[in-house]
Amino acid sequence: MCPLGYNGYEPKIMKLKNVFLTLFSLLILSTLGYAQDNTVRGFVFDQETKEPIAYAKVILKSKSETPTTQGANSDLDGFFSLAQLDKGFYYISVRASGYLEIKDSILLDKEKSIQNLRFDLKKPEDVKEIEGVEISASDKSKTTEVEISMVKLDQKGLERLPSFGAENDIVSAISVTPGVVTTGDQGGQIYVRGGTPIQNKILLDGMTIYNPFHSIGFFSVFETELVKSADVYTGGFDAQYGGRISSVMDITYRDGKSSKLGGKFSISPFMAKAVMEGPLTRSKDSNSNAGSTFIFSAKKSLLDYSSRSAYPYVNNGSGLPFDFTDLYGKVTFKGDMGSKVSFFGFNNNDRVNYANVADLNWTSSGGGLNFLLIPGSSPIYIKGHLNASGYNIFFQENDSLAPRESSINGFDLGFDFTYFLKNQSEINYGINLGSFNTDFVTYNSTTLTKIQSKENNTEFAGYFNYRLITGRWVIQPGIRLQYYASLSELMPEPRIAAKFNATEDLRFKVSGGRYTQNFTSAASDRDIVNLFYGFLSAPTSIPSTFTYPNGKVVDVDNGLQVAWHAIGGFEYDFTKNLSLNVEGYYKYFPRLSNINNNKLYDDISAFYYIADESKKDFLIESGFAYGVDVLLKYTKDRLFLWGVYSYGKTRRWDGFEYYTPLFDRRHNINLVGTYAFGEKKNIELSVRWNLGTGLPFTPTVGNYQGETFSEGVTTDYTTSNVSEPSLLLGTLNSARLPTYHRFDITLKQNYELKNKNKVEIIVGVTNVYNRENIFYVNRLTNEKIYQLPILPSVGVNYKF
Repeated sequence: MCPLGYNGYEPKIMKLKNVFLTLFSLLILSTLGYAQDNTVRGFVFDQETKEPIAYAKVILKSKSETPTTQGANSDLDGFFSLAQLDKGFYYISVRASGYLEIKDSILLDKEKSIQNLRFDLKKPEDVKEIEGVEISASDKSKTTEVEISMVKLDQKGLERLPSFGAENDIVSAISVTPGVVTTGDQGGQIYVRGGTPIQNKILLDGMTIYNPFHSIGFFSVFETELVKSADVYTGGFDAQYGGRISSVMDITYRDGKSSKLGGKFSISPFMAKAVMEGPLTRSKDSNSNAGSTFIFSAKKSLLDYSSRSAYPYVNNGSGLPFDFTDLYGKVTFKGDMGSKVSFFGFNNNDRVNYANVADLNWTSSGGGLNFLLIPGSSPIYIKGHLNASGYNIFFQENDSLAPRESSINGFDLGFDFTYFLKNQSEINYGINLGSFNTDFVTYNSTTLTKIQSKENNTEFAGYFNYRLITGRWVIQPGIRLQYYASLSELMPEPRIAAKFNATEDLRFKVSGGRYTQNFTSAASDRDIVNLFYGFLSAPTSIPSTFTYPNGKVVDVDNGLQVAWHAIGGFEYDFTKNLSLNVEGYYKYFPRLSNINNNKLYDDISAFYYIADESKKDFLIESGFAYGVDVLLKYTKDRLFLWGVYSYGKTRRWDGFEYYTPLFDRRHNINLVGTYAFGEKKNIELSVRWNLGTGLPFTPTVGNYQGETFSEGVTTDYTTSNVSEPSLLLGTLNSARLPTYHRFDITLKQNYELKNKNKVEIIVGVTNVYNRENIFYVNRLTNEKIYQLPILPSVGVNYKF
């Protein structure tokens, strides 16, 4: 037998540690060596609001007999950098979507220097000029970044999609992302290209959000009004991200407005919410961005109060059983040249009572700081974060004797460094330190014995990315070293991505890598309905060996989960407005951990002769997922169209046989359309249709009168009379539920008042043709609980 982990191989661990330290020593030395050329860098701001402008295009052209040109795009903070420039005279131009172009010049008269610039762009009156700039910036990004298995969203993009309950939410955008499967309107979890919810990493300004979705699947804990960007990676993500093996959703909130006090209030049958923001202090210099700002948001579900009267036909008049509250606040201190530090905090809670099924509630809270530092004498761009958070969940099934509980608490500290090279090439590297503790309590479904796991864990990681742009190629190798201190495991995670710009309109791209994670779900992937979303660290109560499908037997040291990704595809622009993206993927999971629902014996010495699979709390599994995702997108002026088709197949191996997990959806289609009417484009119609083929379930093949042997070995089975029949189940997940499909429509009307404040009225209908999609079936009574029925709603919001 061969080992599945590294435990017991101390020389190998020490060798990897030495490699880790050597790597980062070389990074520091290389950075010092690079700082020998001229660098032109700075920020781009809105002249009126003083807010940073993302994706502005900065072009530098030398004045010489053989002129050279360099370009860069500003990031979400408005920052740009042009590095390794020779001495000489340069023309510089800055342009962005929705702003007039700025042209200037600059003289670099030293062998090495750092020139810090600031540009304040003014909005133009000519709309045609705006559209030309937008297309140019978009085209440039496609050729300089790999952007594989990635969807970029901003607040405007989120508001294009149909809203649920007259409220926009990031859930609607994530659910139409290629490769994403949702199991329905209730439960609030997503599955990405064969991965489970616990394998998705959700970040908000660098902080891990343990449960981002409310039990009603329409709403998340995030406030759309605050979202600056939302990047969704469905696989093949670079070495900056670690700790998860399936996907990453990196969400960034904007800072409060520095120009004036503002806000937004909205109300609908589903919720009420408020956003307030504005300056706390300002610089006396009107051209300076120095000062401090605040932003605060709160939203509260109203379904407990409104659903019985607004939707009397739901749940036999008892209404919708969902209740949630979300609070968030941030204060930001800014320097004149873009450096800043932010302090933030949040609190989220969720409660739901599914009639005759289960009661569930969870809370999440935390806070921290993040900063952006632009050293005046160094070409390095530095970001960092320090945060702490906690999450607790309680779950009680109505037919269960005892509840399930789970909690996780911890902190995270990280630093990210960027060094800009010539022609938009760049080096990224960073370090991360995290510590957390988990506490999990459940009961075995067969023996009703208590299972409890308390763990303390520390993780340390370092990563290195290098993006090289040369000719038609964009090549991005990377490496992440993830050290799990509690397990004495140092896991190397190589990553690679590349793009080839075959023509101006056709681009090929590939990516791949190794990924590991310490977290394990506190729910079984075999459960019919997954409502309980708890956390565990890598379990140790696992079988000592694992048998792969080919018969190979390996030793198992721990329950760390491991995956390999391989992705390839192409992009093609039919026109400036119409594009096609096709990607094929294969994910191999050599090691997964899952709760052992088949445990029959306690893991004690008296049962030494019993196989581990019948007495350990957790099982080791392997598996694979493969598929194809197709995205067709059209954007022009008033019209936005988005069409997604996904084909996927996922299989798990438990050491004895293959089985299909509950989220294996073979075909998934999402069609989205938005059109703006009126001279001022102040009326907007949005529609969305989703179709997903049936999810797997285990069929009931018969009933029999079971025997509980309530009197032990003396029980007389000929006279005992069990009150409820027992079920005889068929092959695990061998049947399929009916096809899921739903059509949603939203109509928005905007009014601008004399004081330039705005009122928006939203009318929406979810599940327009009232499709009865199955959510849960009671096997004994055959009682069916459906997903949400037709839900019309009207909402209004006031923005100032």
